Amino acid sequence: MFVLALVPALLGLLVGWGGLLGWRERLSLQRGAGVRTRATLRSDEAFRVANKVAAVPTMAAGAVGVLAAAAGLAMPSALGTVIAAVVGLLGMFVLVAGGGLLGHRAAEAVPAPSAPAGCGGCGCGGGGCSALAGGAGTP
Repeated sequence: MFVLALVPALLGLLVGWGGLLGWRERLSLQRGAGVRTRATLRSDEAFRVANKVAAVPTMAAGAVGVLAAAAGLAMPSALGTVIAAVVGLLGMFVLVAGGGLLGHRAAEAVPAPSAPAGCGGCGCGGGGCSALAGGAGTP
């Protein structure tokens, strides 16, 4: 049962570390961590804001995991350890999901990035609008 009690502790440390990185604005858009929705991936600023907002619930989820592990280790029976681990994992999930939702909503409030200079916002990419604005290649 010792191993079962360590599962929420390890997950709690991992989730709490991710929350701390988000709070300190150290998460990178190019990595796989953090709140990752269409709204947060829209720009570096939206990603930064979303993960800053989600940081506190995420760090709280990490603390819940560590406390659940401590409670599981303190239980006199195997059933108590299982209950502590399950309750801790569920609590972590709810807090992380809530933080992700708050972060997503915060990212939606960040204004969309403006089009580059000289582009009418057509979304044509790195080649610019010249080929689409009557230049070569238009029928």
